[in-house]
Amino acid sequence: MVWLPLTQAVDVGPVSVLSAVVGLWALRRLIRIFTTLRAPSLFPKLYSAWDPMALPGVLLPTTWWNVGYSGHWIRRFRRYTGNETMNLVSVLGGTSGLWTSNLDIARQVSAGGHKTSFVKPEMASGALLLWGMNLVAADGQMWRKHRRIVGPAFGTELYKLVWKQTAQTYRDMVQTEGWNDKDVVNVPVIQNITTKVAFLIISACGFGFPETPTGDADNEIPVQEALRVVAETYLLMLTVPEWVLHLPIPRFKKARMARDRLRTFMQQQVTERKAEVAAGNTRADAFTMLVKANQDEAGKYQLDDQELIGNVFLFMFAGHETTAHTLAATLGFMALHPEIQDEVLDQIIAVVGPDRAPVFEDYPKLDKVLAIFYEAARMFPAGHILIREATEDTVLTVPNPVGEEGSKTIPIPKGTQVTVDMVGVQYNPRYFENAEEYRPSRWYGLPSDSELFTAFSVGPRACLGRRFALVEAACFLTLLLRDWKISPILNEGESKRAWETRVMDAHIALTLGVANVSLQFERRKRA
Repeated sequence: MVWLPLTQAVDVGPVSVLSAVVGLWALRRLIRIFTTLRAPSLFPKLYSAWDPMALPGVLLPTTWWNVGYSGHWIRRFRRYTGNETMNLVSVLGGTSGLWTSNLDIARQVSAGGHKTSFVKPEMASGALLLWGMNLVAADGQMWRKHRRIVGPAFGTELYKLVWKQTAQTYRDMVQTEGWNDKDVVNVPVIQNITTKVAFLIISACGFGFPETPTGDADNEIPVQEALRVVAETYLLMLTVPEWVLHLPIPRFKKARMARDRLRTFMQQQVTERKAEVAAGNTRADAFTMLVKANQDEAGKYQLDDQELIGNVFLFMFAGHETTAHTLAATLGFMALHPEIQDEVLDQIIAVVGPDRAPVFEDYPKLDKVLAIFYEAARMFPAGHILIREATEDTVLTVPNPVGEEGSKTIPIPKGTQVTVDMVGVQYNPRYFENAEEYRPSRWYGLPSDSELFTAFSVGPRACLGRRFALVEAACFLTLLLRDWKISPILNEGESKRAWETRVMDAHIALTLGVANVSLQFERRKRA
């Protein structure tokens, strides 16, 4: 036998190396697929090519082989038939884990506090950290620290300001949109109105910004305009690398300039409002109240400046988008249900009268106005998923199927991802009879803190801005419905049912909202 030098014995060119690497990768993938398919499960399996919450699955449509980002909405009426919890198996890649529409499980995994066995995974927190650590992104002791500071900022004085500002914004809307001298107004996309309304209200009540633009002598972009641009380009700034924003593309440049302008402005505002609070000059907006609550604390419980800004911006983006979407859905349902619209109008007239300006003290008496907003939020829950991950081996108490008493204890290994499908919760027949129907009467007589109202999340981590949104919605809807009758804008030959199918569908980005809603407003005749 003739021995060859080692360098001549084997051809290890780049093609061979690449082939070997690809072969090993394919083998590992096949082993993973086989193991995944054969793995035992205590819950029924739901197979998907890829994880619906990660690339590439999030970009692919919902089909029989891929669940997709919108799958929980598209299949909301049938996914959990017979089982409220499924084991979603990502065959080709991504995270597998449990998906549930059960409220008891949702409460267990979202309990918060420092002793919880479940935390928000990093992939679910990234979108929340663009401006700094905040209440929603935090877990454990960090969450308790943020909750201690942020909670006191949301009080009666803020809600009174919200009511007053909403009434003023409605009057400004009627004037600036040219409704004052019209008896009939057609609005092709009502979200254009509700988004602007919600944005103006949260700018004033959340940040204390004046309505007129404030720019600097050096021709910087006005801060209100910067706030609007940042709100519109949030996803862009979240998903692209920093260097992309420096490319000579007008949209990217505008987004970067708006972000930088706002960041500088907010740093200045923290300093100025600390001085105001120290001098005893406290305004009622959420930003100032947050700074005051923080200054009242001492030592380890205080938030730093970036954390203050992170909480204010979270409130800004989550708040205005959620309220705008839900108001649009509410008005769409009013157009579909004139009998409910008339019932709500009767209460408005009984409480406020035909001409009196509504006041904050009317708020608790307008339960039917709130009910139409509650029900729209149920059917189009803005926070459509809630993701948690087990930090240790633990257990979940899982209720038996509907009709069977009792529950069973299920072991949950460390690292298991549990996704609460909030769409599934809102359409779960265990909690809502005829859940596919818009039925505001299901909320009549229920207290505002009812456990069934979960559209603003669940448990101790439920949205602190909930009452802010409810006060805003109650005031705006009271004024709008008293002045205007709402109808759908139908295409030629189109029925109301066809309009509902075409229009009252979901659009899902970071949050879930109704698709573009086209409405006609007819001025009501005063007796």
